[in-house]
Amino acid sequence: MNILIIEDENQTAELLKEFIEENEHCLVVNVCQSIESAVKYLTKNQSKLDLIFMDIQVADGESFEIFNQIEVIKPVVFCTAFNDHMLKAFENNGIGYILKPFQQKNIDKVLSKIDLIKSSFTNINSIIQEPNLVQKSYQKSFIVRSREKMIPLSIENIAFIQLEDEIVYAYKFNGNRAAIFKTINEIENAINPDSFFRINRQMIVNRKAIKHIEPYFNRKVIVNLVISVKNKPIVSRLKVTPFKRWVENLK
Repeated sequence: MNILIIEDENQTAELLKEFIEENEHCLVVNVCQSIESAVKYLTKNQSKLDLIFMDIQVADGESFEIFNQIEVIKPVVFCTAFNDHMLKAFENNGIGYILKPFQQKNIDKVLSKIDLIKSSFTNINSIIQEPNLVQKSYQKSFIVRSREKMIPLSIENIAFIQLEDEIVYAYKFNGNRAAIFKTINEIENAINPDSFFRINRQMIVNRKAIKHIEPYFNRKVIVNLVISVKNKPIVSRLKVTPFKRWVENLK
């Protein structure tokens, strides 16, 4: 999700950004510190956003004034040190209401709520568009670059996929790697989620490549693979529970 923060305190904005981006599917694309700058940014870029985190009291007034100057069509999570604006918040696209000082668990909770809502609408649209519930087909191979040649690589031969220095590589079970001409998001959407799991921003692992998992600090876990890896494959904290369920449910 592309997220805009409207917050006039630099430290508060940085802390909120850090908490939000703990979720690997969330990216803070900009921070606005006033009503004026927020209106200007939204006028040009609102279509590119998925969500707005909005402080109620900013440098040049209450941020509700934004709704008087521009039509805000994106959902808003309101942030404030007080709870006396709740009704007004939910009358203005409010989908969440978080009290300062921020806590990671509160940010995680509201982001999970939004994911659940998005998932519900996606499922409804799928039923509408696919009344016969046709099973989705997944990609069987990728075109990769290997020694200046482009060759097909079967999905079954991929142990894991990793983003390194802005290049996506597929690592085979023999330890060799090849560059894929796609983004890691495109790859995640193209492969079977029963066989592959995206454990963090940079890595997608094949179930068959997992040897075992072990605890790591801050409630994260490390995935030990059947082939050697330069950096530890760490499952991001918000992914640990769904990752364990994925492992348990697979045969």
